[in-house]
Amino acid sequence: MRLGVVSVGMPEEVLFKTERRMNRSDVAAYLRTVAEKLESGDSITLSAGDQSVTLDPPAQPTFEVKAEHETPSSGGPGELSIEFELEWDEDGAGGSETDASLEIQ
Repeated sequence: MRLGVVSVGMPEEVLFKTERRMNRSDVAAYLRTVAEKLESGDSITLSAGDQSVTLDPPAQPTFEVKAEHETPSSGGPGELSIEFELEWDEDGAGGSETDASLEIQ
């Protein structure tokens, strides 16, 4: 899951990044914590090692969900991913919207 401030047409500055293999229940626990913070309106602090960042998503951020299949140019097995991203402008405004409603089953 990526949480961050992203603006179209501007260079991206990575404020925090961590990646590691985890079991599904541990991933679910992290996602539940983020969901609880969003629901309560609290800020979200991400920390790992010497990295730490606190973000305060607005009441209506843009929520992007993306499923991808990446095929390596060298052949071999590809990689599947699901990405969940919250986006908002630094002034707290949400981003673009689409009319399609999201369903996750």
